[in-house]
Parts: sequence; structure tokens; C-alpha cells
Amino acid sequence: MKNKIVVAISGASGSIYAKLLLDKLEKLSNQIDAVGIVMSDNAKLNWELELGNKEYHNYKFDFYEKNDFMAPFASGSAKYNAMVVVPCSMGTLGRISSGMSNDLTTRAADVILKERRKLILVARDTPLSLIHLQNMTTITQAGGIICPAIPSFYSQPKTIEELSQTVVNRVIDLLGLEDSSYRWGGE
Repeated sequence: MKNKIVVAISGASGSIYAKLLLDKLEKLSNQIDAVGIVMSDNAKLNWELELGNKEYHNYKFDFYEKNDFMAPFASGSAKYNAMVVVPCSMGTLGRISSGMSNDLTTRAADVILKERRKLILVARDTPLSLIHLQNMTTITQAGGIICPAIPSFYSQPKTIEELSQTVVNRVIDLLGLEDSSYRWGGE
């Protein structure tokens, strides 16, 4: 069975992570049946500010409005098996942690958790308050995965894109997709 993946893009800084993930999912499309995208208004603003373009429109994935509760992944019966929130703001993380389903992102995350499927939150904020840490604990206890946007340096990245890709490669691994990327101890 191929993967059906929800990608939610929140308004946190770090649009490069979302862009690189969408680029990678396009390259791995032979392992994927569907990708549903939902972006907050602030996500669109940050993409434009940080990346200098509106190229999120160019991806051949299915885009849904932030309050479209008729999107397939607003229900467990659509069988989307994974969701990534990238970047994930602390506000979005807090709403997911509390079970608040006030928009499509939080509803989809609620569905993924209740169905015991894979939820990956690429948290992008610093420093962290006790409230943030408690929310992360709650999500982890509910079965979600907190994957902070903390790049690695083992592969000796030379550009911002290469550095950011180290986080995206980890997300791809967590999704269970087959991809060739730098592996510790590999050749």
C-alpha cells in the first residue's frame, strides 16, 4: 500500500523546511498515493518573506483551505496514514496538544492521533517554555513524534539548503519512505 500523507504548513519561521519536504515528496511520488496540503495564512506570508516567492502554488499536490472540513483527511475513513506539520509553531502544537479542532490542521492531527497513525511535528521555536515542553510531552504520550528543526552537521553541509535538508531527511525516514541520504557510518 502506498502512502497517503497530509502536510500542514504553519506560520512558524522555517518555510525552507516545508519547501524542501514538498520537493522531496515530489521526487518520491512512486511511493505515494496522495499528498494533501493545508497552509495557514501566516505560512503563506512567511513563505513569501523567507523564500521570496509564491512557488507553493506550483506543486502538483492537492491543496485545501485552512477551514475545509470536507477535505478527505478530516476523517479517519480516508485512511491518510501520516501527517507532518512543518514548520510547526508552538501555537499549532499547543492546539493539537489540547485536542482543539478549530481548523483543518488541528482536525487532521486529531484524526491522525485518534486513528493511531503517524503524526510528526517539526517544531520550530526557541527558547522553549515549560508550557511548550508540557505540550510536547502530551503529544508524545498520545503517539505523536516531535522532530525539532535541528539540523545535523555529520554530512558537512555547505549551503543553507543542504543544512535544512538534514532535517527533511529525518522526516522522510520517520514517514517510512525509502530514500538515499547521508547515513551515519555509511559509505
